[in-house]
Amino acid sequence: MIPDLKGFIKPGSVEDALVRRLDFKRLPVHVAVIMDGNGRWAKRRNLPRVEGHRAGSKSVRAVVEASARLGIKVLSLYAFSKENWKRPRNEVALLWSLLEDYLKKEDRILVKNDIRLRVIGQKEGIPASVRRQIDRVEALTADNTRMTCCLALNYGGRSEIVDGVRRLLADPKTDPAALDEDSFGDALYTAGLPDPDLLIRTSGELRVSNFLLWQIAYAEIWVTPELWPDFRARHLLEAFIDYQKRERRFGAVSPGGGAGSAKP
Repeated sequence: MIPDLKGFIKPGSVEDALVRRLDFKRLPVHVAVIMDGNGRWAKRRNLPRVEGHRAGSKSVRAVVEASARLGIKVLSLYAFSKENWKRPRNEVALLWSLLEDYLKKEDRILVKNDIRLRVIGQKEGIPASVRRQIDRVEALTADNTRMTCCLALNYGGRSEIVDGVRRLLADPKTDPAALDEDSFGDALYTAGLPDPDLLIRTSGELRVSNFLLWQIAYAEIWVTPELWPDFRARHLLEAFIDYQKRERRFGAVSPGGGAGSAKP
């Protein structure tokens, strides 16, 4: 067990057994998570949807801590999509309130654990009080290097691509002939971050929901039936074990060749 997991993983637990199966030299560098299922979690318990979101915030804390302790360098969480504005007004208000409260309470923990907060999305559409907290915590953690926690807020993958194109068109230095995938990537919200190696989706849904459409071109996808409020370190470890079983070829031919080996 690596030192940073002492006191976090209970000896003899399911998590302990899973950790022992991991190759820490082959962990994904960037893990992206579509956090889905808060509403269904609440409905199954005959609770208001808002209680599902409250429970889901505990999973955020657990996954951020587990990822940092395991040595993940970038963790991207799909927290609020542009489509989420279509939900009932009181639910939307609570979501932003929970986020604001999280930033106020967790800022010291982020600093203590050397975690950088980075928010991607159309910030101008985020409520002003929440935006102030985002700006404050981003500045407070700007020099942290252990892990970057990337929150996607008021985010849409298609909007990100359109915004990137607008940014390039507005820059007089843009040379269309010189534009390539790398330079286009630099115009996106995630500029400077590696593309996700692993995309995790909870609640069993088989779709990417407009999340990091450009960046997940070669990401491995792992779907779990667990609803987000029930997602904990054990499930994260299961995802990593499954990830390490896969052969990532990025379109190249595998060493053994064989039928279909030239496909990504």
